[in-house]
Amino acid sequence: MTTVPGKLAAAVPAGFGTGRPSREPATAGTVQSVSRALQALELVASRRDGATAREVAAHLELALPSAYHLLATLTESGYLVHLAQEHRYGLGYRVQLLEQGLARQLEVPAPVATAIARLHHDADAAAYYAVYRDVGVVVAHVVDSGRRPRVQTLDVGFHEAMHATAFGKVLLAAMDSARRERYLTSAGLRRLTGHTITDRPELERHLSQVRLCSIALEVNEFQEGLACLASPVRSRAGAVVGSVAISLPAPELLARRGQLERVVRHGARAVTRAVNAGSQTPGGRF
Repeated sequence: MTTVPGKLAAAVPAGFGTGRPSREPATAGTVQSVSRALQALELVASRRDGATAREVAAHLELALPSAYHLLATLTESGYLVHLAQEHRYGLGYRVQLLEQGLARQLEVPAPVATAIARLHHDADAAAYYAVYRDVGVVVAHVVDSGRRPRVQTLDVGFHEAMHATAFGKVLLAAMDSARRERYLTSAGLRRLTGHTITDRPELERHLSQVRLCSIALEVNEFQEGLACLASPVRSRAGAVVGSVAISLPAPELLARRGQLERVVRHGARAVTRAVNAGSQTPGGRF
């Protein structure tokens, strides 16, 4: 089946984007109150039962009265609801506007969707299409089935852990060294499993192989027992603008690696043709 963005709460996987807010000095031109409001929304979205005012205050390191003012503003705007009987705050219904807007902006042309469906069939694996926006990568389309389900967290809209995903490695390999340095310094190399590459020199050596081979492989780095393959999608000028990827249980992917690399490369070429047949290419240029 083809997946589309779920509710915002489902788009914030457990363990991603729910850490304590940064205490680094605010970037020039940013508005701290807006930043705090967004962090409060993320916290509420990350929890199945929402969050209490005290939990929001602790998360943002705010005085409780200030947290109540912030939550009241978000509630009045429709982005939160106050669940009075439970003394908690949940997501409001205007969040759907953001979800629907993201779905429209990430919607892929029919030929691209067809190519990803063909990749799913030919690889007998869950298949993904990720596009690059600014210096980030985001999953734009997923095709899976009951036999070959997607990785639960890799839904449309997922945009984290680039160093630990195959499609993220394709992007990192395509960046020039200065941009990659800025991105990794900001994002960090979070350890998701015992196999996640968190050493910068080791990651650089890995990315050199990705550039050389135009294929990225990760095994047990994002999730134990899982392996993914990805290959770049390019613009007419040859710039990497996205990637296709597949996921399978690690033992099966490794046993079929040779055949699957050929299928993924073919899928990337098919999506490249589909993208360049249109008037626009997704994401940024590197």
